Amino acid sequence: MMASAEPRKKSNVKYASMCAILASMAVIIVGYDIGVMSGAAIYIKKDLNITDVQLEIVMGILNIYSLIGSFAAGRTSDWIGRRFTVVFAAVIFFAGSLLMGFAVNYAMLMAGRFVAGVGVGYAIMIAPVYTAEISPAAVRGFLTSFPEVFINVGILLGYVSNFAFARLPLYLGWRVMLGIGAAPSALLALMVFVMPESPRWLVMKGRLADARAVLEKTSETPEEAAERLADIKAAAGIPMDLDGDVVSLPKERNGGEKQVWRELILSPTPAIRRILLSAVGLHFFQQASGIDSVVLYSPRVFKSAGITDDNKLLGTTCAVGVTKTLFILVATFLLDRAGRRPLLLTSTGGMIVSLVGLGTGLTVVGHHPDAKIPWAVALCILSVLAYVSFFSIGLGPIAGVYTSEIFPLRVRALGFAVGVASNRVTSGVISMTFLSLSKAITIGGSFFLYSGIAALAWVFFFTYLPETRGRTLEEMGKLFGMEDTDMAEIENTAAKEKVVEMPTS
Repeated sequence: MMASAEPRKKSNVKYASMCAILASMAVIIVGYDIGVMSGAAIYIKKDLNITDVQLEIVMGILNIYSLIGSFAAGRTSDWIGRRFTVVFAAVIFFAGSLLMGFAVNYAMLMAGRFVAGVGVGYAIMIAPVYTAEISPAAVRGFLTSFPEVFINVGILLGYVSNFAFARLPLYLGWRVMLGIGAAPSALLALMVFVMPESPRWLVMKGRLADARAVLEKTSETPEEAAERLADIKAAAGIPMDLDGDVVSLPKERNGGEKQVWRELILSPTPAIRRILLSAVGLHFFQQASGIDSVVLYSPRVFKSAGITDDNKLLGTTCAVGVTKTLFILVATFLLDRAGRRPLLLTSTGGMIVSLVGLGTGLTVVGHHPDAKIPWAVALCILSVLAYVSFFSIGLGPIAGVYTSEIFPLRVRALGFAVGVASNRVTSGVISMTFLSLSKAITIGGSFFLYSGIAALAWVFFFTYLPETRGRTLEEMGKLFGMEDTDMAEIENTAAKEKVVEMPTS
């Protein structure tokens, strides 16, 4: 008589979901900064009497500064663990928010942007990595979309902050908008201590018993927990017959960090190269298709469309935030049902159409500056709402989900950091050139340009990115073309680096 299958443990899925929610709260601070700066910029320019170029720099430079944090987070998370890296990100952003809130001049504001940018880099790198590593395969798409959900919640909170504090005196309003961002950072730093450490990081440190305990709490069945542990051990080069509570992993002969850089950047295998190009391309196109221009400069876009009152501008901007948040919630339930590729292609296709509509509406309004054209204004508003909806249902969350799941364990932290670097550099370039680009080719022309980039993105996604739904993190190598000979080489390397078991404590 066959034994009955072990029932799925709903409580374990709930526990994994709680961990993902806590980790994803780190990126609320990222979204808040994006949202709040869109409205605060109106008052910063008036109060500090700065030029459009200076405004572009203060809006977009945070993305460039975040490169420091994203690359440092890769090393920090491998050193002190994923969990404490989340705390570190919150502390850094807390300090940056206070600096911006108390800024007395442009230079001090830029200093605050630098500190906050480093914290943003840490947050956007570590939250998806931790969530992917804690999640069971069956719901990994759902859980790893949480960071994008919380970014959108943060953006909405930033828009609401703009609307709530806009009536304060000019010198005070924008400072309160920026400074209040310290509050969620402080709350996050306290809440993270109830999270377990990533099981994959624990295995990398030889702490098998601790990893097993976490996996038993976050897997749907005991068999899945055992299978996940075996897969992680294999990826970390630990022999299957080595099963103590704590094992000693020797230092790699050529230096661990140098070896990781060599495997990922300097001399990657064809499979690793394809994984790296997939991550970099996905993050590049996510930002190059213009999302930051829409989100950061939405008040200016709506003003160009014919809405001139500040309260109406900020109110319409809040509608953008609500729409973006609602559709990202829809995406969380579709990722593991529809798959990554269908959502990605549908999303990008919808963005292309929306950008063409926005460019058309803005061009018509621009050609008739003295006339009110209701249909063109309505087209602009609907196109913006459609654009953020399509972005949120696919390209927005999938960039983080896909990148966090395709890299092998050994190079995951650095690989995700490289993807984030591509994201932040592109975002910085887009956000720091939008006003100048609009003057050069008109604001409508700017969105036609973004639609062309989105079309290239659709072709890249269709031809290059395979479906990853339902695959374990350790199966991704074969999906991207890793041959059995590559696997044998990895196993031979692991065998040469002898692993010595230590007494259990």
